[in-house]
Amino acid sequence: MNAHTPFHRRLDFWLVILIIAVTLGLGRQLIVFKKNHQSAPPTAVVVAKARTRDVPVYLSALGSVTPTRTITVRTQINGQLIRVLFHEGQMVKAGDVLAEIDPRPYEAQLLQYEGQLLRDQALLDNALVDLKRYKTLWRQDSVSQQTYATQQSLVKQYQGTVKTDQGLIEAVKVNLIYCRITSPTDGRIGLRLVDPGNVVQVSDTNGIAVVTTLNPITVLFSIPEDNIPEVMEQINAGKILRVEAFDRQQNEQLAVGRLVTLDNQIDPTTGTVKLRAIFDNAQNRLFPSQFVNIQLLVNTLPQATVVPTAAVQNSTKGAFVYVLNKDSTVSTKPITVGVTVGDDTVITSGVSPGQSVVVMGGDNLVDGAAVITDSDTKRKRRFFA
Repeated sequence: MNAHTPFHRRLDFWLVILIIAVTLGLGRQLIVFKKNHQSAPPTAVVVAKARTRDVPVYLSALGSVTPTRTITVRTQINGQLIRVLFHEGQMVKAGDVLAEIDPRPYEAQLLQYEGQLLRDQALLDNALVDLKRYKTLWRQDSVSQQTYATQQSLVKQYQGTVKTDQGLIEAVKVNLIYCRITSPTDGRIGLRLVDPGNVVQVSDTNGIAVVTTLNPITVLFSIPEDNIPEVMEQINAGKILRVEAFDRQQNEQLAVGRLVTLDNQIDPTTGTVKLRAIFDNAQNRLFPSQFVNIQLLVNTLPQATVVPTAAVQNSTKGAFVYVLNKDSTVSTKPITVGVTVGDDTVITSGVSPGQSVVVMGGDNLVDGAAVITDSDTKRKRRFFA
């Protein structure tokens, strides 16, 4: 046992030396790390204060412009088209004469029926005179009752013939009115579908032209079925929902209107329901069958806390922001995010109004990092506006 004692003593000595060396190395590395960390310059950031404001809540959808009326102008009589009085694409008013059909065949027919009426009216007048005479003779027993009854029937026959003639005359007069084809509504007329000289018929399906109303005009769009309750809640409360129409790039607002109604059933293939909005379209910026982006205002959040959307960061643990502390350091704050409107995002919890949050320069930050705020007023104005 005494033979092994020096060996154990030497082993213990070297273990102590190794522990001391490791401890000195770790201490040196810690000193270097602290020195480097303390000497790192503060990160330049741009901050903005969380504030409160009324936040509109919109539903976005793709819509198609649909005229309130689309009418194919057709002839109601057969005849030769002798004149077209409209220019393609012009605005027309209800009652404006668009085209004319040759009226001469109907004028001749009217003259014929008027002659028949004169003849049949003369026969009726003569039959009435004979009826009066036969009535007197029948009372004097000078003619039989059968002769008197026959004359009564003849008078009714002529009366029916006269009424038929009058009906034929009125029908021809209506046809003469139909020789002048008029616009049934206000709107824009499309391309001419028939040239003068052609014979048009009632059976023609294409018509002469198509008139579409532009003022007002409607837009059909669809929203998911999950959004139906909040829309119905506003409608049942009697509120008028604002609808804004934007171009396809959503860069320019084309018109502002209101929601009129929604369909009575959900499309099972898409899980959406159709809605119709109406626009005055005074500037004619909405055109039939045009595709537009729709923003439907369904609610307004009063005095909601908002921060610039650029301040919101995301991690595996959820959304957070960097909050500026009084000692020019930042702290991570978990937040609950609401709706995003424009450049602002609603924060339902985690940030209070008046707190400053980092909106630029937060990519390289960590919790507790020292920062210096950027005083560039141009960039501040961009986020604070």
